Amino acid sequence: MKFLFDLFPVILFFIAYKFSDIYTATLVVIGATFFQVIYSKLVHKRVDKLLIFNAVLISVLGGTTLWLHDANFIKWKPSILYWLLSCALLFFQFFKRKNLVKNLMGKQIQLTEKTWYQINITSALFFGVLGALNLYVAFNFSESTWVNFKLFGITGLIMCYAIFIGVLASRANRK
Repeated sequence: MKFLFDLFPVILFFIAYKFSDIYTATLVVIGATFFQVIYSKLVHKRVDKLLIFNAVLISVLGGTTLWLHDANFIKWKPSILYWLLSCALLFFQFFKRKNLVKNLMGKQIQLTEKTWYQINITSALFFGVLGALNLYVAFNFSESTWVNFKLFGITGLIMCYAIFIGVLASRANRK
């Protein structure tokens, strides 16, 4: 259910784009993201830090897109988010000696430190590549193709990656 909640703004962005244009879709995604923040605060009594960061990022880049009437800013948003996530995973691993993936998932699954390290580094690389791939599609294909990729391509890649991590964790637990 959380997965659908996380996808809610992207789905609305996609629908708004298909019925209107990139600027309407940008306005819709800003509103949907703020709805997520308010809903989380009211229902869960807390707002995830990544959601807050995403809301700020979508407000700044989406707002700039609307203000300057330049879709390039909104196209950069996923890449910046993924690259900052990648950097955070690496920074905390190497400079703070904290594994963020383990901190997020460590209560659900028990793995060796080596496996947590592998998953953390692999996740950092995955998000780094995903950010680059987003820009490649955004600036080498049509706007419509990028919007489709944003919903279906990125979501599909993240789901495949989650399955890969599940298999990696499963194999590590069998050893």
